Amino acid sequence: MTNSNRIGGLLGPTLMVMVASEFPLIQPHLYDEQIPPVVYLSGVLMFVAGLAIARSHNLWQRDWTLLITLCGWFLLVLGLFRMFVASFYRLATGNTSSLFFMIIEGILFAIGSLITWKAYTRDTKS
Repeated sequence: MTNSNRIGGLLGPTLMVMVASEFPLIQPHLYDEQIPPVVYLSGVLMFVAGLAIARSHNLWQRDWTLLITLCGWFLLVLGLFRMFVASFYRLATGNTSSLFFMIIEGILFAIGSLITWKAYTRDTKS
């Protein structure tokens, strides 16, 4: 099992479950009243996860493993943003439509599904 399979086996299902549980049709009022300390804490968790992925999987190849690297860097940057401008993040997400969140979360769910599928299927190139 490669490093990409190990990380993808954790990242893919985690991304799918997080996105599914936050979907506006399932929990429509989840983000209505975010408080800055909670936004900050989620930023810290995203930063740590992103840094761990970026340090252990900084591969820039043109295959599915690039999604893992990009997710790591995205988590790192989003975590920093949430940590340093938690109040602004709260205001920005409060003025965004549910349709926008559904589109973004649909894309993220598809990415998580692809990472999961690639991480758990056997490579036939041996």
